[in-house]
Amino acid sequence: MTQTAIPFIFMRGGTSRGPYFNRADLPQDRETLAEVLLAAIGSGHPLNIDGIGGGAAVTTKVAMLSASEDDWADVDYFFAQVSVEDRLVDFKPTCGNILSGVGPAAIEMGLVTPTGEETEIKIRAVNTGARVLARIQTPGGTLSYDGEAAIAGVPGTAAPIALNFMGVVGSSTGKFLPTGALRDEIDGIDVTCMDVAMPMVLARASDFGLSGYESAAELDDNPQFFERMEAVRIKAGALMGMGDVSQSVTPKFGIFAPAQDGGTICTRYFMPWNTHPSMAVTGSQCMASCALTPGTIADDLLQRPDQSPANIVLEHPSGTIEVLVDFDAADGFALNSAGLLRTARKLADGQVYVPRRIWSGA
Repeated sequence: MTQTAIPFIFMRGGTSRGPYFNRADLPQDRETLAEVLLAAIGSGHPLNIDGIGGGAAVTTKVAMLSASEDDWADVDYFFAQVSVEDRLVDFKPTCGNILSGVGPAAIEMGLVTPTGEETEIKIRAVNTGARVLARIQTPGGTLSYDGEAAIAGVPGTAAPIALNFMGVVGSSTGKFLPTGALRDEIDGIDVTCMDVAMPMVLARASDFGLSGYESAAELDDNPQFFERMEAVRIKAGALMGMGDVSQSVTPKFGIFAPAQDGGTICTRYFMPWNTHPSMAVTGSQCMASCALTPGTIADDLLQRPDQSPANIVLEHPSGTIEVLVDFDAADGFALNSAGLLRTARKLADGQVYVPRRIWSGA
């Protein structure tokens, strides 16, 4: 055999898609692991023609699961973002959409046994240390993907997966406001640098000459905006204590505009070198937190709720996403937890093959 076979489950999690592996079936050292994931996804080609990636950042994501080493959790979830063309693997961030499929995948892999009509699974996001309680539908003790829950960006309906995120403040930098300020000015742009579930640089769409209501395709066809945005993001990354972020997908970037379709606020999220077709789960928590925090760049763009928990409806290119935020506003803003509703579906399972010269499987 000139190739190594690796068992996997192929799943849609939220509005993302990718392979879910048992961590024990992959190489342990990061360098070899990265090469295996690059080969499996087919990174280096815009169509990922030599792998199972889908030619977009939301379809080149990888979940790796194992029984948790944390006393609180049932499952450890280790995430990798594989680039489409640049042959890069970023182990720094996590992904909340892919996390939507972790509970079902853990049951499929035998890491968790269903317990009644609904199974609660405690998940530790290894990359960031976040703790997430997932409620999975298991009627009669059997995992079910069928249901009536709909999420923007995914056709049809499926079984609801309720996610409650805890311990997400300072997920990567250790600070709610990594620069120590509610606002910073970079290249003439006012930004808020915030770290809740995902470190982000947030700005007003109008400061870039945008309405904030552009489609994902319209934004992706605006190289001048991306050039200007990337310069701000790289400088912000240094201010946030993240070093040189030019080769990292974090911090992510987001822009705000006043809501136009009945939501709380209008958003666009960047991954960061192209526009997310909908909204990242982790990004939604950070953007909702920024919207709720007085003194940030979101000031005057929304009517802030003053009661907790607050249901924050973020408008995005595919529709809306709702984030139920439990917070304390006694002294500014302090996040307790954030809840979201997602869905997932198993698409395929089997073995993915990588050249044996990359990894022998030993």
